[in-house]
Amino acid sequence: MSPAPTPPREPSARTPLTWLYVPGDRPEVVAKALDCGADVVVVDLEDAVAPDRKDRALRATAELLSDPAPGTAPVHVRVNALDGPLAETEIRTLAALPGLAGLRLPKVQGPADIHRAAGWATTAAGSAAGPVLTGRLATGRRARTPGTAAVPRTTGTTHPARAARTAHTARTARTAASGSATATLAPAAPAPAALPATPALYALLESALGIEHAFAIATAHPALRGIALGEADLATELGVRDEAGLAWPRSRTVVAARAAGLAPPPQSVYPDVADLDGLARSCARGRALGFLGRAAIHPRQLPVIEAAHLPSPEEVEAAAEIVRAAGAAGGAQALPDGRFVDAAVVAGARRVLSLAERRS
Repeated sequence: MSPAPTPPREPSARTPLTWLYVPGDRPEVVAKALDCGADVVVVDLEDAVAPDRKDRALRATAELLSDPAPGTAPVHVRVNALDGPLAETEIRTLAALPGLAGLRLPKVQGPADIHRAAGWATTAAGSAAGPVLTGRLATGRRARTPGTAAVPRTTGTTHPARAARTAHTARTARTAASGSATATLAPAAPAPAALPATPALYALLESALGIEHAFAIATAHPALRGIALGEADLATELGVRDEAGLAWPRSRTVVAARAAGLAPPPQSVYPDVADLDGLARSCARGRALGFLGRAAIHPRQLPVIEAAHLPSPEEVEAAAEIVRAAGAAGGAQALPDGRFVDAAVVAGARRVLSLAERRS
């Protein structure tokens, strides 16, 4: 049985609100994007790059990510469709590079797509890392039985869906180790290679089938750190003529992400870069549905997105009142204005205050 992957690289503590897409075949544009204020820069190898420039885009992106700190913002890469001829090479080329913060996987249809991409990424990371000495000689501690899986460590409270995935990994490890209790008495064998880290993965749901499998995708793999909608392709497949037709897929995506213990998904791109008022109204509707942040295709969209998704002064004041009341007395309680609050309301208020810290 193949070793289980180790946990993905930890994301930044700052909650991302803006995800700026830039074409991977234009290094000069990518360089500017890295310093324009986006929380995450997404180098696009898919839709933004013409077919005859795909190789050029991959080479330029690999060169960029060979630097452990390519810019002031984390760099993600959107690869090409997983069922096409390019994605495997792209993932294997980029997964182990030190400047990569995440891989965005387009047109994900089901959990099998996540497992396939994670397998390519983990194999690439392992090949780049090479064998690492383990066991008693290397660490002074008892070596893990060869063939057992590394179980991700957790701290604090773990979301039930993520706990289930961790428990599955642990059961796999115990199964692999059964019947091997005397392995340490056998003649020395070559030390097992350290398990490579899988880069953080983000799934883009762009089809009716992807929406139907949203929760299964969101819980498919420990390295899966987020899901989001690709609304242009989805609207075309569904024959949707206005935003009302996307209300259910949007809510389904939000619910699936939260049920899986993932962060609220960001909104899909707003394609009219000149219509900033329309962007602000669209962001307000998305925030009301539970989205947090948004993908952008031009730097001028960034401040509008951030302003729309940050809590207003009134929301901050209300949240602070709830947290103060919760600190004064435990359990459910009523505020002076008659509102009843419980632990869930207090947790929501704390999230509002945490997000508001971006303004300082």
